[in-house]
Amino acid sequence: MLPSCPRCIETIRSFLVHRQKFCSSASLRSETRRVVITGLGVVSPVGCSVSKAWNNVLSGVTAVGKLTDAAYEKLPCRVAAQIDSNELNVETHFSKSELKTMARATAFTLIAAKEALQEAKWSSTLENIDAGQRTGVAIGMGMIDLMDVCDTNEALKKGYNRVSPFFVPRILPNMPAGQLSIRYGFRGPNHSVSTACATGAHSVGDAFRFIKYGDADVMVCGGAEASISPLGIAGFCRLRALSTSFNDNPQKASRPFDTSRDGFVMGEGSAILILEELNHAKARQAKILGEILGYGLSGDASHLTAPREDGTGAILAMERALKNANVCPEDIGYINAHATSTPIGDVIEVRAIKKLFSDNWQNIAVSSTKGAHGHLLGAAGNLEILFTVMACLKGIVPPTINLENVSDDMEGMNFVPNKAQDWPSSNGKRRIALKNSFGFGGTNACICLGEYQE
Repeated sequence: MLPSCPRCIETIRSFLVHRQKFCSSASLRSETRRVVITGLGVVSPVGCSVSKAWNNVLSGVTAVGKLTDAAYEKLPCRVAAQIDSNELNVETHFSKSELKTMARATAFTLIAAKEALQEAKWSSTLENIDAGQRTGVAIGMGMIDLMDVCDTNEALKKGYNRVSPFFVPRILPNMPAGQLSIRYGFRGPNHSVSTACATGAHSVGDAFRFIKYGDADVMVCGGAEASISPLGIAGFCRLRALSTSFNDNPQKASRPFDTSRDGFVMGEGSAILILEELNHAKARQAKILGEILGYGLSGDASHLTAPREDGTGAILAMERALKNANVCPEDIGYINAHATSTPIGDVIEVRAIKKLFSDNWQNIAVSSTKGAHGHLLGAAGNLEILFTVMACLKGIVPPTINLENVSDDMEGMNFVPNKAQDWPSSNGKRRIALKNSFGFGGTNACICLGEYQE
């Protein structure tokens, strides 16, 4: 029953008018705010700078090597893609007291973020309140460093006081985001997701939406992972997820789409992207490296670790990314696949691509860079988004290395085998790509991104 009091009626009318204006402006804001990329940074097995990592991936370099510690001797898998200690020693970047407070993945994040922020020429201090309040962080982690837990459990056996007061902060998945926010005074959204191997893509997609809907003007986003350990390797071996046939030839172990693929190879590292609202970037004359166009998410609702055999989850994520970006399947020239080098996962992703791009899949280049750097789990999607940004920017598609033979059910697709391919622009049409990321639990993410054009 409506109130009869004139003052009450006027209050309700005023509220409804204000609400309509607010909703309309919010809708307009989300439609008009474009999100561009102004900085990139990386710590990875194939290189600890963007230029080195990109050049190594294009050249077909692989960073997969043997795990030589005695603790791995009795495990079925004895290969991994690790950070080269000769190239990066975290102890030279932080003091001993700082390292006590952070996990290795957090250290990787801070180092990669420094490179990205320097390229973007964007930083905030606590004195620069406005910039700090409009800059957010979205960085995820797939899983914690299990050695932290093992070592702390051993310490507890010697007494309660032997447990580090930093134990809990070190193992919390949101601490890379937290530490970065604290270091630079970023007071915008402070966000962290943990969606297994889709973590990095979800982080970038969520950051895109934070800017799109006006929660921030700048977002520092990505993911980090440092979980190579005997227990971590053993756990994935028990799932029969890791490669075990190439222990004596580790450089051949990660082989997406190849008929001899027998599981993925664990990697570690971090990749960071600086996303920025277009007019904000233009106002400060920032160099624009690319644009995030759309973001799609889905769930398989099927199995703990295996994707749906019909590829429905992957199809839904790609469809939703295309719709969000307002582009057609024919606009896509490249797909950076999730393809981890597992017998089941790779063929299902190919099946999904062929079904969605039924009239055009022969014209799309599809590659996976995991042959070079392994599978970085929670940092896989963001690292591969970085390489996809570079592909759109430079007009070069990175190769799928170790690809020697393709089975009949994947025949006909351009997997960019072993050698990078040129990706020229045609008639002024900008280069547009998709990046797929899928995780245990049936979680899927797809980012649509492209070459920046006015």
